[in-house]
Amino acid sequence: MEERVKENPLGTAPLGGLVAKFAIPSIIAMVVGAIYNIVDQIFIGQYVGNLGNAATNISFPLTAACVSIALLFGIGGASNFNLAMGRKQYSDAAYYIGNGLSGLVSVGTLLFIVTEVFLEPILTLFGATETIMPFAVEYVRILAIGFPFVILMTGGGHIIRADGSPRIAMFCNLSGAFLNVVLDAILVPQMGMQGAALATIIGQIISAIIVVVYVRHYKTVELKLSHCIPMAKYVSKICSLGVASFFNQIAIMVTQIALNNALKIYGAMSVYGSDIPIAAAGVILKIFQLFFAVVIGIVQGSQPIFGYNFGAKKYDRVKKAYKLDLFAGFAVSLIGFILFQTIPRQLLALFGEGTEAYFEFGEKFFRIYMMGMLINFMQPITATFFTSIGKAYKGVFLSLTRQIIYLLPLIIVLPMIWGIDGLVLAGPIADVLAFITAIIMALVQIRQINRLQSGEEVDVY
Repeated sequence: MEERVKENPLGTAPLGGLVAKFAIPSIIAMVVGAIYNIVDQIFIGQYVGNLGNAATNISFPLTAACVSIALLFGIGGASNFNLAMGRKQYSDAAYYIGNGLSGLVSVGTLLFIVTEVFLEPILTLFGATETIMPFAVEYVRILAIGFPFVILMTGGGHIIRADGSPRIAMFCNLSGAFLNVVLDAILVPQMGMQGAALATIIGQIISAIIVVVYVRHYKTVELKLSHCIPMAKYVSKICSLGVASFFNQIAIMVTQIALNNALKIYGAMSVYGSDIPIAAAGVILKIFQLFFAVVIGIVQGSQPIFGYNFGAKKYDRVKKAYKLDLFAGFAVSLIGFILFQTIPRQLLALFGEGTEAYFEFGEKFFRIYMMGMLINFMQPITATFFTSIGKAYKGVFLSLTRQIIYLLPLIIVLPMIWGIDGLVLAGPIADVLAFITAIIMALVQIRQINRLQSGEEVDVY
């Protein structure tokens, strides 16, 4: 199979402009993905109330599960594709894309079936109280229909970017999100939780259709149906490079479940009760996801640049692109930190009214739990960097540090000492520990790349 583009700009174009070209559409795509949930939550807060917002928080682990599957096959397929293209292994490259697409569709369908069959036990596990459960069931029963489509939309965006079309990936997300906003305004006032769920899945279906249309005319390699037939050697390599991002989202899901249950238990022991902490934390974490989406968009936009140039042994370009990502990630995190510390009440008020106790807890959660916003860009950028250059095991470990290795034990232990205030303190402590770990691992990897440049024998993958 011949490459359709003789000189790939990933290996030759000036890096500043190249990173911006790929990162900006990726940022927009990621922000739009976060907006799907935020727009629903704003309309639900205005027309349903805090219990509706709490229900969307309870359902959030399922959203993380969708993203984890999308990243497993999307980033895994795209990373292997770019590495193969850098090595001029064009036939293998096509199979990585085809097998990635078939994985997105098949596993997404399986998640939909499991959710519909075991919905109420799942929501109970996620921390739903008796008052929140009816709202959550009403919302997720419809939302689950869109799981195969949102997984194809999210994972397909990475596959489209790997083909050198970041603007198409951006358009794919924008079109669905715009439709979601319009339909939310129409449906939520009339149908409440059901209207929000319907608006979301209709937008996701439109975006998934755009992905399907694009991949039928893939630019850099010719894709055939035979490339989509699962083959063990390709699926295993896809999963090996996508597993870091997969585990990062699974870690978010597990931690969210633990946090929801801890908020329910220790909230009931506090002056706030169970429902207020769950509702307030849900809103705050959605706002945080909006800023976090920008950071993730920056590094995911650079993923093709990392992978292609590492495969082509252009190590200076790899290091420079990584440094550009860190600088941009810090700038975004600084903005979020300032907003979270200065106007938390105003941000909460965007999602509807609440009692004074609701705003009191929300301000505390914003200012303390999110204090680590200033430094939490380092861990996701470095984890994706490792994955993109084929260091899957390092990416997996780093993806687990903040959520599973540090935050989860803190969520369990600290409330035993300080009650619900211990939950609030868990966030910044975990952020500091993950930041230190990421710095150490990054410095070791950069030294290894320097040794490769000097001609030493080093284990590249």
